[in-house]
Amino acid sequence: MNNINRTRVLFSDMLSLARGKYVPIEVAAGGSIGFARGAFAVSYDRDLLTIPGCGVYDGLPDMDLKLDEERRKSWQSGTEIALGDLMIDDAPFGLCARGRLRSTVDEWKAIGYSPMIGLETEAYLFQRDEDGVWRPYDTPGAFVYGTGPENDPRGIMDEIWEVAHRADIPIESMNGEFDNGQFELTLKFDHALKACDDAFLMKAMAREVALKKGLLLTFLPKPIPDRGGSGLHVNFSFFNKDGKNPIAPNGKLSELAKHCMAGLIKHHEALSGLLATTVNSYDRLAPGSLAGYWANWADDHRLVTTRCSTKSEKSARLEHRMADCATNPYQAVTAVLQAAKLGLVGKMPLQPAEDLDGLENVREKRHIPTGLDKAMDALDRDVTLRRAVGELYCDALLFLKRDEFNRLNGKSVDDVRDFYLPFI
Repeated sequence: MNNINRTRVLFSDMLSLARGKYVPIEVAAGGSIGFARGAFAVSYDRDLLTIPGCGVYDGLPDMDLKLDEERRKSWQSGTEIALGDLMIDDAPFGLCARGRLRSTVDEWKAIGYSPMIGLETEAYLFQRDEDGVWRPYDTPGAFVYGTGPENDPRGIMDEIWEVAHRADIPIESMNGEFDNGQFELTLKFDHALKACDDAFLMKAMAREVALKKGLLLTFLPKPIPDRGGSGLHVNFSFFNKDGKNPIAPNGKLSELAKHCMAGLIKHHEALSGLLATTVNSYDRLAPGSLAGYWANWADDHRLVTTRCSTKSEKSARLEHRMADCATNPYQAVTAVLQAAKLGLVGKMPLQPAEDLDGLENVREKRHIPTGLDKAMDALDRDVTLRRAVGELYCDALLFLKRDEFNRLNGKSVDDVRDFYLPFI
């Protein structure tokens, strides 16, 4: 650590952008770094919006990133990384997704459970053609679950693996996904806050490694219209007070697990506003898409929204499949855990499991809204979920995303893709 000469302080905003500063290590040692709240009021294309909580008409006052004492290893030479929670006047800032997750974890702990999270991410690689246009990565021999040069002839994913290892970002597995140039990067299970920190840093690191190699790694949900989508699967379980996983004792779903899934199904439509937060997200979410379209569940069934795994008591988990990586990971996990907790606290009954194929035949009639505008309306109507996640947070997200929908309304699929591609 003697060669460290700067600290990169980072936080994730509502657009899932890694905002931050480089500062001398002695400045970071002071424990907090100031930023303008207006960072949350800036759209992808740099318009300043009157987002609630940002103080746009009050001179764009400061917020402070209160840094964790522990520093993370960086993938950049001479650099350490500091993460933290955003504060205003020593109180948590309502627009800080990491702070909302911390509060959510505390709420779960207060009723006897410590959430454990495993995140599966998916992304495509793009390369520039002779005209400078981003085109899909050329992988003529790629196949699903592929590894090695046939799936990654330039070795970009090999480089990401090595850099992740050096930076202590715990990747559990990496492989070719369904389509050419598409990859899955799965992170190890950990406590909720640590799991989301790892995912946030992995995404930033992987994109930077690819860019240094002249390629673009995009986590956009549907960057290529006629190919598969890319999701963010939120796997979760708990430790109870005895240090055991209570999802499926003796191989059978617990009442806790059933209530959690019932809560996710109850708030299905509104969850789309928190988990699928771009116009492009709704090109991915469709019937038969192996994504979270229907308000249903089943055991070991990839065509439902909430899939459960009960074969091993130790590793039993619930997997919510609606989100995509355009969504801030702290926001996604907070939304899933809060909807699940509403199901538990309300002792909501669980509907029967989906028992049809999910491709051409489903029993469920409820599904996600058909676009970002309608998803925001569903979130707006679900007062219970909004209060659980944080009313100021949801109000700000609604304002931001309705503006985003309006500026993209009527644009072509390619125009929408190109709007997001540099950032996601």
